[in-house]
Amino acid sequence: MKRLLPSLRAKKRYLTFELISEEPASRSDIVKEVISSASSLLGDVTTSDCDIKVLGFENGKGIIQCSHTKVKETRASLAALTRINGKRATIHVLGASGTVKRATEKFLQDKSWS
Repeated sequence: MKRLLPSLRAKKRYLTFELISEEPASRSDIVKEVISSASSLLGDVTTSDCDIKVLGFENGKGIIQCSHTKVKETRASLAALTRINGKRATIHVLGASGTVKRATEKFLQDKSWS
């Protein structure tokens, strides 16, 4: 199967975030709660349009991929998240970027992401 040309691919944005919570959480917990929060705030159709994916999560920081036209909706759904595994938690968005490399360099300063 041939790959799509770059001009035909869907454009993406990468949101770097920091998890602030009472207890540490795993990547799978974050994925479950982010999708649940987006679905309850935006509805299933808009959540699907956002195309939210948690790419990585380590040491309380991570990167989320979303559609370039739905960055505001994605940020709103992250702000609406209040609990992970029944414990109080919030996600603080550090910034957005067009590439994973630039998001890592600009917002995630520690070298564990290299």
